[in-house]
Amino acid sequence: MDGGRWRGGGGGVSRGLLPLLAVHAVNEYYRLPWKPPVTAGLLAANTLMYLRPSFLDSLLPSIDEVWFNPHLILKNKDMKRFFLSSFYHIGESHLAYNMMSLLWKGIQLETSMGSSEFASMVVVLLGMSQGITLLLAKSLLLFLDYKRAYYSEYAVGFSGVLFAMKVVLNSQSEDYTNVHGLTVPARHAAWAELVLIQMFVPGVSFLGHLGGILAGMLYVKMKGSYSGSDPLTMIIRGLSSALRWPLRFIRDMFRLRRRRISGRGTTGGIWRCQACTYDNSGWLRICEMCGTSRSSNGGLSRQVSRDSRHLPLEELRRRRVERFG
Repeated sequence: MDGGRWRGGGGGVSRGLLPLLAVHAVNEYYRLPWKPPVTAGLLAANTLMYLRPSFLDSLLPSIDEVWFNPHLILKNKDMKRFFLSSFYHIGESHLAYNMMSLLWKGIQLETSMGSSEFASMVVVLLGMSQGITLLLAKSLLLFLDYKRAYYSEYAVGFSGVLFAMKVVLNSQSEDYTNVHGLTVPARHAAWAELVLIQMFVPGVSFLGHLGGILAGMLYVKMKGSYSGSDPLTMIIRGLSSALRWPLRFIRDMFRLRRRRISGRGTTGGIWRCQACTYDNSGWLRICEMCGTSRSSNGGLSRQVSRDSRHLPLEELRRRRVERFG
């Protein structure tokens, strides 16, 4: 998350980072044998929130209505700020950096987990990271009388969820990774990035990123103690299956129609005449070439004419030319 105050309605003029992001995303998806749909949806949602195209502008709240501020959220029970603040960004570089990170982490996690479980995880991490950030700010106010984090900090951005995803992604890794030029164990990469960002990037939300790390740790702990799919994953899986059913129905209808039209071009829809060896459509009961009947079990009926069995090869060729010539 980015903190501080920023006034404005959305995207503004592109400085070239968004086209670069688009090219990179398309290139990454093009080389994948399976295209992770949830990651693509999250990329599109964040980008559309920032660009605010005319058909969405009147429907989307302004950034001033969604800043994550603990005091306003608790005072007004403002769930809009609680959830939507993660999908807003204060500049093109902020959006591009977060979406590059989302693309890399999302592809790996969704490919390994499956789309339903990945979608469930993102929803849980979003709620937990925001909730923990809120709890941390309130705790600092109550126990240390630190008011700035509770009253004065305003933050937006998807980075809280991204920090949580980083923890989940690296939770079982024994490798080392590079964090802004510093080589650290992958399991501790999120903590190293938290410290380095605070040192070199002014104005970012420390509590927002810390809340994301703690949310990721809590998710890994809960996942390790629970076997099987969680209820939210099962709900998402059921909804996605229900949404795919009409598409499967339409696709199967088109396949059936093509099968009826093509006849001979379908597997299992061809039978070979034992009299003249001509391949006929499965919809026909009589050989197109020599007129021999087909029995119900796919062979010849017993009423095969002797003439049909002993037709000369040249005569069969002549009939075929006459039929299709």
